[in-house]
Amino acid sequence: MSDSPDRPFVTPYHCRDCGSDVGFRSRRRTFTERYLLPLLLLMPVRCGECFRRDYRLIFTPVRNRLSETPKFMPGKGPARSDRNVA
Repeated sequence: MSDSPDRPFVTPYHCRDCGSDVGFRSRRRTFTERYLLPLLLLMPVRCGECFRRDYRLIFTPVRNRLSETPKFMPGKGPARSDRNVA
């Protein structure tokens, strides 16, 4: 399970689809996800690379959900209004 003998239920996140180690908490959507999954010690998790949504043990360390995307991307200037774009 884990290399740590003091925390046997803690396993690092690993995406089953793409193999990424980056996972984020996902928002609980349905009645089942809100009330039944916590009874089974499960939580929804989304992969940071392929965006696959999966259920993992609540002991699995993942990053907090990104609350909102940045409105201004670094490295790109503001949109210019003099461009003719369809």
